[in-house]
Amino acid sequence: MKQDLNVAIVGCGYATVTFHAPLIRSVPGMSLIAVSTSDRAKAQSSLPGVEICDTPEHIFARSDIDLVVIPTPNHTHHPLAVQALEAGKHVVVDKPFTLDTVQARELIALAEKQRRVLSVFHNRRWATDFLTVQKLVAAETLGRIAHYEAHFDRYRPVVRQRWRESSVPGGGLWYDLGAHLLDEALCLFGMPQTIGLDLAAQRDGAVADDWFHCVLRYDRRLRVILHAGALVAQPGPRYAIHGTLGSYTKFGLDPQEDQLKAGMRPDDAGWGIDQNEGALILANDEGLRESILPSEPGNYASYYVALRDAILHGHPNPVPAEQALQVMQLIEAGLRSATRGAVITL
Repeated sequence: MKQDLNVAIVGCGYATVTFHAPLIRSVPGMSLIAVSTSDRAKAQSSLPGVEICDTPEHIFARSDIDLVVIPTPNHTHHPLAVQALEAGKHVVVDKPFTLDTVQARELIALAEKQRRVLSVFHNRRWATDFLTVQKLVAAETLGRIAHYEAHFDRYRPVVRQRWRESSVPGGGLWYDLGAHLLDEALCLFGMPQTIGLDLAAQRDGAVADDWFHCVLRYDRRLRVILHAGALVAQPGPRYAIHGTLGSYTKFGLDPQEDQLKAGMRPDDAGWGIDQNEGALILANDEGLRESILPSEPGNYASYYVALRDAILHGHPNPVPAEQALQVMQLIEAGLRSATRGAVITL
């Protein structure tokens, strides 16, 4: 049985250089051997020792490549994944999985036909803050959850000339950060009963949505609010969760992206340690008692460790495409809600 995976990445943009390449290189049993890009100088500087292919097709045609990672503009995910799967490769697609549910289902069917692992890089499942929230909810520390609110707010007042902020299909904040927040909500609570979404382009010169407010209804008692904006100079809590036994609030983002940009790697001391501890307020016989809840250690590389074992040893896929399809169902339904100005029943 093959003991190592040869990996290639399509494209050499921010996601490749900051996330995928260093994470893959940190995992024993994975070897990053090739990248496709038209910018050879950037690839040589950012990924020394990695072979550079001029086109994705050169990667797909190579018999020595087992796994292809696709962290490219959202509208290219589907056609590139089709080519990779048809070439017999296992495939990782960066989030969001596709542009819509039709494309998502086509890729799932093709992966099943080709008997290949198809996975989606929802890396925030291994973020310090979400791991902490997930443990807190699973332990029912707050009792029955009545209100869950997650924000992904930033201050980026200047519109940049890049595809994420353009009017191309799959551009905008709802596809970008909405995919993260929706996946987290699905992991915690499953599919909601309804979705209501409000979108806006608030910055001067914005041509794609840079603000959203989403409300998911689960039953008459649980509401989930997901929010993101680009003009938030003083962010509020990243998470605010309220239940029958108390509340939890957490400020600040997971540190791993900043650590990767600073050159840290998953085996470095202090990796994935969040200094911004959450506040836990619980009811007792004497009233309310506040304490600090340390965050769980995060490790984005855990995704690739699990993916390696899924491909080589038949272990569970860390993010099955079927789960990413649910995210696409909510993204799609949210867009219908925003267009109609009405709550959509799922």
